[in-house]
Amino acid sequence: MLLETKRLCLRPLTMDDLDALHAVLSDPVAMAHYPAPFTRARTEAWIRWNLDNYARHGFGLWAVTLRAGGACIGDCGITLQPIGGAMQPEIGYHIHRAHWGQGYATEAAQACRAYGFDALGLDVLYSYMKQGNLPSRRVAVKNGMRLMDTVQEGQGEPTTVYAITRAEYALLAGQGMQA
Repeated sequence: MLLETKRLCLRPLTMDDLDALHAVLSDPVAMAHYPAPFTRARTEAWIRWNLDNYARHGFGLWAVTLRAGGACIGDCGITLQPIGGAMQPEIGYHIHRAHWGQGYATEAAQACRAYGFDALGLDVLYSYMKQGNLPSRRVAVKNGMRLMDTVQEGQGEPTTVYAITRAEYALLAGQGMQA
């Protein structure tokens, strides 16, 4: 499976992506809204989890690579996450800090949104993040999502939940917006 955008290719992760992905997931700044940056073993487990997701569901987080040169700069895709008491399809993304502010997360997330609705036939897609994660919240909004809820999961910072329905996506496409 390969998704292409103007500047990016999204493809299944492999263990060959370990070093590049670990550079993202082990960065304390990039992972500030996670309990802790990932260890190398945790990054390996992350890739294995996604390989299992591909086999079970036909989707997961994919390697985000630059079309120019092919460098892996992060991951983005759809995984099933516990949202509102049920497992729901969620678009998630992690981009290497050196590539922040260039619209790559939004571009990749929009490709995943289109895949979720057009190829997978999903009725709704979610993105959730810690309330203080303003860059991720901006990506969700640019992806056509609206704030659905703010929830307290355990102790610590609240989590915001964004969503877009198939009908909302179709409306965006009908208006010629990034659909």
